[in-house]
Amino acid sequence: MAMIHARGLGKTFRVADKQPGLAGTLRHFLQRRHRDVSAVRDVSFLVEPGEVVGFLGPNGAGKTTTLKMLTGLIHPSSGSVEVAGFRPQRRQADFLRRITLVMGNKQQLIWDLPPLDSLRVNAAVYGIDDAEAQRRIRELSEMLEMGEELTRPVRKLSLGQRMKAELLAALLHRPDVLFLDEPTLGLDVNAQARVRSFLAQYNRRYGATLLLTSHYMADITALCPRVLLIHEGSLMHDGSLAELTTRLAPCREVRLELREPLPAAAFAAYGTVEDLQGRAVRLLVRRERLTASVARLLAELPVVDLEVREPPIEELIGQLFRREPAP
Repeated sequence: MAMIHARGLGKTFRVADKQPGLAGTLRHFLQRRHRDVSAVRDVSFLVEPGEVVGFLGPNGAGKTTTLKMLTGLIHPSSGSVEVAGFRPQRRQADFLRRITLVMGNKQQLIWDLPPLDSLRVNAAVYGIDDAEAQRRIRELSEMLEMGEELTRPVRKLSLGQRMKAELLAALLHRPDVLFLDEPTLGLDVNAQARVRSFLAQYNRRYGATLLLTSHYMADITALCPRVLLIHEGSLMHDGSLAELTTRLAPCREVRLELREPLPAAAFAAYGTVEDLQGRAVRLLVRRERLTASVARLLAELPVVDLEVREPPIEELIGQLFRREPAP
C-alpha cells in the first residue's frame, strides 16, 4: 500500500477583492467583493513506503499548500488524499503519531528554555516513557552531532544548531512519514550538508518516507531519486531528476581547450557554438550524438582538454518557470 496517495487534489481560497486606497477601502466596506484563487489544481501522485521524494516549484506554486493538505492542516477543496492509510483532515491521534511536519521558517522549541526541556514535553505529549525518551534523545543527538547544545537556551543557539534541535524534536516520536518544508532554509553550506546527511541516515535506519521541498537544489540532488515538479498549482513532472533534465535540455555542454584558435565554422559539424574565446570553445551537442561527436572532436581537432557537463538543473528549471525554451 502506498504511504501517500493523492487523487485529483485541489485547493481554492476565497479572498477579498479590494481596490487600493481610501476609496477602495470604503467601497469594500459597503459592498464586499470576493474572488476565488486556485492554489492547487488536480494533483495526483503516489509515494511508496521508504521513498525520498523532492517537491519542487517556485514561490507560490502550491508546495506548502499541498503539504498542509497532506498533514491535515487544511482541507482540500476537491479530490482526496490518504497518508499511512488515514484521511489527514480527520486529524486522528493515531495518524498524528505516524507523521511529522518540519518547516524551516517555523519553530516548536520554547525560546528561553534549553531544547532538552522541549523534548521532555514532546515525549510526554506522545506518551513516551522517560527511559525510552532518553534513549531516543541520545540516539538522535548522536546522529545529529549534538551535545551541549541541548542544555543551552534556544535563543543562544546558532541557526544551524536550532534547526538540528527542531529536527530532533520533530522525530522524537519516530514518525513513519516526514514532511519537510525548506528544512535547510538560511543555513550555511556546512550546516546544510549535516542536515542532509542526517536525513539520509534517518531514512536508511528507520525506513521513513520523506517528502521534501527546498529551494536549494543540492538538497534535492543529494537526497531525492525522484522529484515532483509543481508550477502554478499543477503537477508538471513526476519522475527522476535525470528524466527531468533530459526533458528540459536535450543537449549536453561540451567545453574544449585547443592548442590553437579555430574559426567558429570549424565546429559546425560537431554541435552549436555557444561561446568561442581564443582557444576556449563551448558547444551544445544533442544527447543522441554526444558519443560520436566527442570521438570525432578528439580525433579531428587539436584538443588539449575536453569536459562534458550537464546544464545546471537550477537554470533548466528556472527557464521552465519563466517559459523560456531550454537549449
